[in-house]
Amino acid sequence: MTRGYHHGSTSNAVATFWKLGKEAGVWDTEIKTDMEWVTKKQPSSEAHSLDWFDAVAFVNTTGNWKLDDEQKQALLSFVHDDGKGLVLAHAAIDANYDWPEFAEMTGGWFQAHPWGTFDAPVIVEDPTFPAMRHFPAHFFIHDEMYSPKNWSREKVNVLMRLDETQLNYTNPQYGVASTRPDKDQAIAWSKMYGKGRVFYSSLGHTNEAWENPDVQRMYLEGVKWTMKRTEGGTASHPKVK
Repeated sequence: MTRGYHHGSTSNAVATFWKLGKEAGVWDTEIKTDMEWVTKKQPSSEAHSLDWFDAVAFVNTTGNWKLDDEQKQALLSFVHDDGKGLVLAHAAIDANYDWPEFAEMTGGWFQAHPWGTFDAPVIVEDPTFPAMRHFPAHFFIHDEMYSPKNWSREKVNVLMRLDETQLNYTNPQYGVASTRPDKDQAIAWSKMYGKGRVFYSSLGHTNEAWENPDVQRMYLEGVKWTMKRTEGGTASHPKVK
C-alpha cells in the first residue's frame, strides 16, 4: 500500500519477499496491499490478523497509513510485547509523520534522498550481523539512499552508512547542503523495540536493486534475524571508519 510516493519497484520488491521465503523454505508469505490485517481482532473466513504472523515486512509503504487506534496499538504490541519481527524496506519509513511511536519503533523517519539514485559509497559497520556478512567492508552500489531524521546512532545498531568522505555536499538539485550537518548517513540498522527485533534498510528503490543477489540475501537474512532464526547485535556503537 502506497498512500504517498509510489515506487515502480514495489511489485518486484513484494514478489522478491515471496520468492525468498519460498526458495529458502524459511517462511510462507502472505501478500496484502492494504492495512486490513494490521489488527488483533479475530479475522473472518481465510483472513488473518497480526497474531497469525511471526514477522511483518513493510515495503515502500509511504504516506499516512490511516490506522485507527486499535490498529496502531496492535502493531506496536505485536513487536514490543509479543516479540515479533518487523522489516522495513526502503520507503517504509517515509510514513506516519503524525505518529511519534512509529518513529520510536522503526528507528526514524525519512528526511531526504540527497543524492538521488547514484553509485553510493557504502561502509559496512557491523560485518558480524547476518545480513551484512556477504558484503565487503567498503563497496559501491547503484541505488537511492535515504537520509533519516528523528534518528539517533545511540538508539540503533548501524549496519551500513554512506562514506561521507566520498559524497558531494554541494549539489543543490536534491538539497544536499540542508541535510544532516553531522554527515552521519546510516542506511541500514537493527534495533530492539521492547521484545521485538526491527531491521531497516534503505536499499530497494529500483527494480535493479531488487534483482541484485546481494540485496536479496540481505533481506533474506534480515527477515530470518527478526524471526529469531539467527543472532546479531542491536547495541549502539560509535561511527566505524
